[in-house]
Amino acid sequence: MAARIRLRRTGTTKRPSYRVVVADRRSPRDGRFVEAIGYYNPVASVLKIDTEKAAAWIKKGAQPSNTVRHLLARAGLRVG
Repeated sequence: MAARIRLRRTGTTKRPSYRVVVADRRSPRDGRFVEAIGYYNPVASVLKIDTEKAAAWIKKGAQPSNTVRHLLARAGLRVG
């Protein structure tokens, strides 16, 4: 399974919030996921990511999306 760490949109119209999830690369954006590892609310500038779980998934070969890569850097996790 090719895993990807990406954002899953939640919230209402014009009030977005996102969950940071590990999902199969082939699944749709808001579809099935393997594990939720955090959340991000750009409206309230709230970011909470379990960096230990994210690092473990990256060690297993999961690739973060570009946006998640920047969010992980903000959370204190450097991704190669």
